[in-house]
Amino acid sequence: MLKFIKSIKEVISVKSTSVYLRGVRNGLPVFFGYLAVSFSFGILARGLKLDPAGIVLMSALNFTSAGQFAAIGSIAAGAGYIELALTQLVINLRYCLMSSALSQKISDKAPFFHRLFMAFGNTDEVFALAVSYGGELTPAYFYGLMTAALPGWVSGTALGVISGSILPARLLSALGIALYAMFIAIIIPPARKNRTVAGIVGASMAASFLFSALPVIKNISSGFKIIILTVLISAVAAVFFPVETEEKNEN
Repeated sequence: MLKFIKSIKEVISVKSTSVYLRGVRNGLPVFFGYLAVSFSFGILARGLKLDPAGIVLMSALNFTSAGQFAAIGSIAAGAGYIELALTQLVINLRYCLMSSALSQKISDKAPFFHRLFMAFGNTDEVFALAVSYGGELTPAYFYGLMTAALPGWVSGTALGVISGSILPARLLSALGIALYAMFIAIIIPPARKNRTVAGIVGASMAASFLFSALPVIKNISSGFKIIILTVLISAVAAVFFPVETEEKNEN
């Protein structure tokens, strides 16, 4: 209990508050991106005649775009619990790799409950921002990112549920690409500053295309494709382009 109280005091300290606010500020683009994409999710889920409260609760507890879109399709098709669970496991396996990567940036002294909450809020876009944070990753900064990202996803879902199916199909298609546009906006700045990062991004795009075009490999599920590509490309990058560990946190 004393350790828990001490950890809470550290998070709400003046220094940590500044870092937290930086996380909120950096997470604002994610908020607006999630608001648009989850709006489409809410409309789609409502169109499948799913329970409105259950749809919003799914966004609050699940917090994964690909997983939720797959889930409502499975639910609408009458899939059983085991099939639904296995689908989510395959689609979201990449978060195990992302969380492992983030754990290397978190202080060894960080309590388990901080790591637990941070793992819950670890999405593709939040991971991209957190892993690029200079120096040691603090819970305060990550909570700032979550403060921006999670409300955007949940509120967008609620607005989509309320709106129903009144919007035209073309507008829904436009909203559907917002998440990809936002992710591109996250990776372009560091790629422009660092040729190594740019090369890795280019190699990742080329490898992803090959995995979707080659006869045998293209039949692999999207979740496993992401895992395979992440492991291979990150391993090659770590061997040929190692990065020295920063000892000081750049606040």
